[in-house]
Amino acid sequence: MSTEKTRYHHGHLAESLLEAVDEIASQFGIEAVTLRACAKRVGVSPSSAFRHYVDKRALLTAFATRALNQLVEAMEGAKLHAHRYGGNAFHAVGLAYVDFALAKPAFFRAMWREETIYSQDGDYLAATRKLARCIQGGFAQTLEDEDPEAFSAQELLAWSSVHGLASLLVDGPLAKGKSREELLQAAGGMIHALHPALDVPT
Repeated sequence: MSTEKTRYHHGHLAESLLEAVDEIASQFGIEAVTLRACAKRVGVSPSSAFRHYVDKRALLTAFATRALNQLVEAMEGAKLHAHRYGGNAFHAVGLAYVDFALAKPAFFRAMWREETIYSQDGDYLAATRKLARCIQGGFAQTLEDEDPEAFSAQELLAWSSVHGLASLLVDGPLAKGKSREELLQAAGGMIHALHPALDVPT
């Protein structure tokens, strides 16, 4: 009982419940996630969980929102790292996209599952716009971009390529029997193959 009060008092319960979503979804699939299951995993009563999230859809909406924000952070972080320490920024950003999916498959799967969330939630919409701006702004400012308010053909090619590959590696047959390092190496090869089509310096 004291553990529950401490977590709630310090404002960590909402975050802990999202971590529980990640654990349950990674192990059993997103369909197995419930507020009661998350509360049990965290070690609090269901009523405490309901103070933060009114239902499962609200919980999964917050989870999807976090996923989108973390993906943008990963892409922008990779760009900054490449600029600071040398390297091809486009390649780094594309690889960061795939690595995010491999490292956090439950988050990756949750981003666009609008049938399980409140897709008009303000925070969720803000997160989708944040990702859109990142892509529309020259794929995290790694491609030439004439209109930051629209998706160019190059931006769509880059996005669909890395997202499609990430999906195949997370849920498709390509990952069978391969380590994460091997998958990232394969992803790097595909991203490199995109360079000529996108006029990316090699």
